[in-house]
This record gives sequence, C-alpha cells and structure tokens, in this order.
Amino acid sequence: MIKAKHIMTTDVVSVTKETPVYEAGELLVKNDITGMPVVDEDMTLVGVISEKDLLRLFYADEDQKKKPVDAFMTQPAVYYREDDSLKTIIDFMLINYFRRVPVTSKDGKLVGIISRPDVLEHLLQLRRSELSVGSSR
Repeated sequence: MIKAKHIMTTDVVSVTKETPVYEAGELLVKNDITGMPVVDEDMTLVGVISEKDLLRLFYADEDQKKKPVDAFMTQPAVYYREDDSLKTIIDFMLINYFRRVPVTSKDGKLVGIISRPDVLEHLLQLRRSELSVGSSR
C-alpha cells in the first residue's frame, strides 16, 4: 500500500503564526504555491494559509492588514499522518476540492505536504513503469 510518506514533498515552505500576512503572500507567489502550512516554533502544525485565505485582504482595513498569519489562516488544519494511505488522501482531496494537505509525524510535527501535482506525478510514474514493463515482454 502506498503511504503519504512515499510521495510527499519534504522540502516544505511554511510560516509561523506570527509571520506578517503580506510576507506569507510573498512566499506563496515567490514559490509558485497556492498554500502552505503554519507551524509553531517546534514545527507542530497549527493551521494552513492559502491564496483563498489571503483574498480576505481585499476587504481588510489598515489595522487588519498589519496582522499576522494567525488572523487569516484556516485552523485547525486538515492533515494526514505519514503512514496514512494515499488512497485515503486522494479520496479526501476529490470530495473536498483541497489542493494540498500537510503531512505530520505521529507527534503532530510537520514532515511533508502532498499536493495535487505530487499525486499526478506519482500516477504518471506508475504509468511509465507499467508501459516499460509491458514493452519489455
């Protein structure tokens, strides 16, 4: 059974609750990602900040625009553990239209993230493997 840890991205861009909200927006744009985990100093997952969350800046007054990420993030974060099955994660992503889900260790520390492109890359690798085995027969 394929597990989250087998396909997750481990080089995760994340922010803390105290990160200025516009700095978080800059990180999303700079890294060409649509969302990222929010963690405590010890890497415990506390939320997720996404483009959708940051759209609320359009309606924010000047005081709100000075607030940190925790004023805008989605919490609690939906996440999966590194030993959860990929099938379970894909089922969830399809039903809920999520673009990404953080992956944690058993103690709740961020260890990775699975995005739609990660799943697609895995499916394409499987297909290439199937085709190469089929063509060698």
